[in-house]
Amino acid sequence: MVIKIESHTDSRGTKAYNRNLSDNRAKSTRDYIISRGIAANRIQSAIGYGEDRLLNHCDDANQSKCSKEEHQKNRRSYFYIVKGGKNVSTSN
Repeated sequence: MVIKIESHTDSRGTKAYNRNLSDNRAKSTRDYIISRGIAANRIQSAIGYGEDRLLNHCDDANQSKCSKEEHQKNRRSYFYIVKGGKNVSTSN
């Protein structure tokens, strides 16, 4: 199978800082997977989106109103299967 990796941050910090932070996380994740023996050509991309795709209302205007747990929800990484994986099942 081939995957892509996407990483995200909360809105605390500048947009540039968060974009860089999430991009570093995605690339570190890619590098770790490769170091564990997965072929690099099985990872299509590793991209950080910073705070561009928040899951809740905790944007720059509302960040002081959000709890630590609400901010935590926005700090995440996703792995998407983009090719193959016919024998892989997923659950939420």
